[in-house]
Amino acid sequence: MSYPGYPPQAGGYPPQPGFYPPQPGAYPPQPGAYPPQAGGYPPQPGGYPPQAGGYPPQAGGYPPQAGGFPPAGGAYPPAPPTGSWGGGPPGGYPSSSTGYPGMANQMPAGMGAYPNPSMQVPAGYPTPPHPSSYGAPSPNQQSYGLYPQPGGPMNPAQGPGMGFPGQPMPGYPQAPSPNAPMPGFGAAPAPTYPKVPSPNPSMPGYGGGAMPIVPPVNKGFRGTLKDYPGADPLRDVEVLRKAMKGFGTDEQAIIDLLGSRSNKQRVPLLKAYKTSYGKDLVKDLHSELSGDFRKLVMAMLKTPAEFDAYELNSAIKGAGTDEACLIEILSSRSNAEIKEIARIYKTEYKKSLEDHITGDTSGHFRRLLVSLAQGCRDEREHVDVSLAQQDAQALYAAGENKLGTDESKFNAILCARSKPHLRAVFMEYQRMCGRDIEKSISREMSGDLESGMLAVVKCIKNTPGYFAERLYKAMKGAGTKDRTLIRIMVSRSEVDLLDVRKEYVKNYGKSLYTHISGDTSGDYKKLLLKLCGGSD
Repeated sequence: MSYPGYPPQAGGYPPQPGFYPPQPGAYPPQPGAYPPQAGGYPPQPGGYPPQAGGYPPQAGGYPPQAGGFPPAGGAYPPAPPTGSWGGGPPGGYPSSSTGYPGMANQMPAGMGAYPNPSMQVPAGYPTPPHPSSYGAPSPNQQSYGLYPQPGGPMNPAQGPGMGFPGQPMPGYPQAPSPNAPMPGFGAAPAPTYPKVPSPNPSMPGYGGGAMPIVPPVNKGFRGTLKDYPGADPLRDVEVLRKAMKGFGTDEQAIIDLLGSRSNKQRVPLLKAYKTSYGKDLVKDLHSELSGDFRKLVMAMLKTPAEFDAYELNSAIKGAGTDEACLIEILSSRSNAEIKEIARIYKTEYKKSLEDHITGDTSGHFRRLLVSLAQGCRDEREHVDVSLAQQDAQALYAAGENKLGTDESKFNAILCARSKPHLRAVFMEYQRMCGRDIEKSISREMSGDLESGMLAVVKCIKNTPGYFAERLYKAMKGAGTKDRTLIRIMVSRSEVDLLDVRKEYVKNYGKSLYTHISGDTSGDYKKLLLKLCGGSD
């Protein structure tokens, strides 16, 4: 081997024919070469780890000084001065056909100019690693004993064959690269992992399948009554007082005022009226008004929780029970709303809501109502598809797939799971057994339990659609269920009545406004239409 500036000798660099690249049979190397054979580790003297003077370099070595490795393009590091460390004897070494002097008969077959590590290396060159040791250099790698190269420092930049992950090292032709690209770096594609169900069903599943499409949820305000700008309770109660004072009552003034104020603007009127006139507004209005119009006005002067508690008590007390009212309220309110209703109920009626429900209902229907009245439904928005599939299978196994019905399983899933999750469960159920969950409930249950479970499912599937159906049934046929009509119009006017109107006209081909106009009359109709907010 010669250095830059010296004419290359025969058999040196670049290699002559028959040397590098190796001829057939050279790679992989023969026994005793690299990779090391059994018994090679621990390394022999001169192997890896290197001895003193090797790597890591001693003081004064690394970081290397400028001008060293990697070499400038097309050049090799300059030769050290003759007679110095690593410089060899004056005049250099005579070249031979095998690279180093005296190597011609010591080379394994097919190894070309690559020296046999077991040979004696001329003085001045570091001892290469033993053939059976760990750390024998690759074709493009400097020996450990030569790092850093004498005569100059190393530049921190990487040289060829010392690249980043994904940059393969040059190897022998027709052989695997000794530094294969790492997955995810460079051009090597990242591996794909098999899809598995989520290990924790309470968390969103990754790779467990596509998330079912659930009906879009309208965000933002979807009610028909908004805060009236600049409303003043003292001026408002003055209008009401004037409407009731003297002979007769100005119902239109009452309709115009109450029909344009939000609930949080109407409720303070009770205290403002008593502060201004020392009288009870509810009692005065009750004495001045009558019929369904009076019921509607009274409902509008309660907070949502007070009105719901009043309606639940009315549904339970007396002869018979309005089971549909109980289910409607308990299945459509949030956990916080149900807990506030229960608190007010206990305060107003001196008995807990659960006690009243337990005393007035029975069987699995009672269990359903008690479960809903706890106000402990999961309210997280995420949907775990794997858990939805498990719940759909559990519902199928509890109903269609067995003799008899396990009502408690339906109760546990329908009352505890979140609404987005249950929508996914219903879609999985339909896909799995080819039948809608509502039809399965109708086939498996009867009576109040059937109607209660169906109401829960409908309310969860599409709340505005559920209330549109309730309004339609309240007005269709002979007579009108005014209590239901009043309750829904008042309770949904600041929640989602715009969506209810849209569902109503889509499902029944007639606007809610038109139906109310044809089914009610007088001041009652006027105030209901104020709440409705317009025709579609």
